[in-house]
Amino acid sequence: MSLFSTPAYAQDAIGGMFGSLAGLSQFLPIVLIFVVFYFLLIRPQQQRQKQLKSMVSALKRGDRVVTAGGILGTVQKVRDGANEVEVEIAPNVRVQVVRDTISTVLQPNAANDAAPPVKAVKD
Repeated sequence: MSLFSTPAYAQDAIGGMFGSLAGLSQFLPIVLIFVVFYFLLIRPQQQRQKQLKSMVSALKRGDRVVTAGGILGTVQKVRDGANEVEVEIAPNVRVQVVRDTISTVLQPNAANDAAPPVKAVKD
C-alpha cells in the first residue's frame, strides 16, 4: 500500500442510466427561471405592445395622445395609409407626428362626459 497515492474506487457517483437525469436536473432551475421571466415580463410586454399598436391604428379626430417626447395633444387629422398624424398641441398650433412616436392614447374620463349633477330642490 502506497503512502502518497489512493486508489480511485468510484469515478461516477450516480453512473449508468441515472447520469443523464443528473445533468437534466442541473438545468431545470435555469429553465424554470426562463419560464417565469416569460410569463411575468415578456408576455405582458408583448400584449401591451399589441394593444398600443391597435389603439394607434384606430386613432380618430379628437383623441388625446402623448408622444414619446412627452407632448400632449389632440388628434386633428388622420390620413388613412399615411404614417403621419396631425396633432394640435396648443390652440392653433398643429404639428405632424409620426404614428410610431405616439406612446399613449389617453382615454377620456367617464365622469367628465356625464351630465352635471342635478341639484335637489328643498320644499
